[in-house]
Amino acid sequence: MSVEQTERVGDRSVSRQFWRYVLPTVAAMLVSGLYQVIDGIFIGRYVGADGLAGINLAWPMIGTFYGLGMMIGVGSGAIASLSRGEGKLRLARQALGNGLSLLFVVGIPAGILLIWGGEQALAWQDASGEALRHASDYLQVFIYVVPIAMGSLALPFMVRNDEAPNRATWLIALGALLNVALDALFVAYLGWALVGAAVATALAQSLVMALGIAYFFSTKVQTRLLWRDLRPQWSLSLRTCGIGLSSLLMYAYFSFIIAVHNYLFMQYGDAVFVGAFAIVGYTAMLYYLFAEGVAAGTQPLISYHYGAGEIARMKRFVKLMLWVAMGSGVLAMAVINLFIEPIILIYNSEDPALFEATKLGMRLHLALLCLDGLIFSVGVVFQSLGMGRKATFVTMANMLIQLPFLWVLPKLMGISGIWLSVPLSNMALSLVVAWMLWREWKKLAARQVIPST
Repeated sequence: MSVEQTERVGDRSVSRQFWRYVLPTVAAMLVSGLYQVIDGIFIGRYVGADGLAGINLAWPMIGTFYGLGMMIGVGSGAIASLSRGEGKLRLARQALGNGLSLLFVVGIPAGILLIWGGEQALAWQDASGEALRHASDYLQVFIYVVPIAMGSLALPFMVRNDEAPNRATWLIALGALLNVALDALFVAYLGWALVGAAVATALAQSLVMALGIAYFFSTKVQTRLLWRDLRPQWSLSLRTCGIGLSSLLMYAYFSFIIAVHNYLFMQYGDAVFVGAFAIVGYTAMLYYLFAEGVAAGTQPLISYHYGAGEIARMKRFVKLMLWVAMGSGVLAMAVINLFIEPIILIYNSEDPALFEATKLGMRLHLALLCLDGLIFSVGVVFQSLGMGRKATFVTMANMLIQLPFLWVLPKLMGISGIWLSVPLSNMALSLVVAWMLWREWKKLAARQVIPST
């Protein structure tokens, strides 16, 4: 077989393995996003603009705790994948068991913190009126289920890293289906507004977490846990959090930016614009989760082949990830602009002011959506290679670079300036992360141990 034929065979093998992991992971991420999107649709239709504003005002706190779950799930999952690639099966078990324990060690104090700081966080966003009441209602339920909410994010990642991407997808799908049914009952039928949405989400997440934990003690698991594997280990916890920190910071970044946007929209407009921002966020979330699913699905493959010294093969997975993440972003931008009015009407068809505010936001805020795919992907590359500091830098830079834009543009352009802050700052950051990836790409060539076949 010629070198060219060998490369084609290798490319097909990489492509098959890539899609085997990415497709179920993307499906799982999109299904998991339905928790929020479904809540948004029910709230928009049955509560209105104030309800949408309320859930968006509550999101900065909720998103931060979701980020803690992602940090633990991604960090422990990456260590498990790297350890299996290196043949260290005991360490893989300990990483997963330690991750399960961390969900409660971190989640319980986090819930207590929310009791103390939740109302203050709403006040910082200038929340008032009906929007404030709805946000408080949602948080009062969430306080009691913080470890469960964290676990619903972490467990699918841990299951996926156990070479069970399809099982992880079905795990999340079951939770989403239950969430839809309970939203219909609590929000649409019983009229519980945001209390109903919060209870529906909490019960669905409880199912996901319970089934995920049960999986790791079943006979179908690759890395079967024993009770002693659940013993927390300080050094392993630090490593888990270090690798997964950029995932926490990514959620913290979204939470902080949403809080700043909420405050600015309340200052320059009113709760209608916060509600419009919620709809724009739900729409963008579907692409964010798709791109994040592509990156998360590729992460175990990158980690494993890097750990095994197969650098050339690992690079092929990175290239595929970048093409799919960014190409899908271009497609998403086209679809949003072609079907902008029907998309908005899914959430609310009776409020003309909400419709016009959302339409402007869709046009401006999502103008460079594909660049988010690049930023996500580069951060995951560094995570997959165990380069926690560089992954953390990408996420921190993503947050910090937006602040000058959010400070200046609203003063110059009003509401339009708020909408434009994210796409313009993403343009600047993309240049930085592309340069970082190019530098690391050159260094990896010298580390190849096993040639690709």
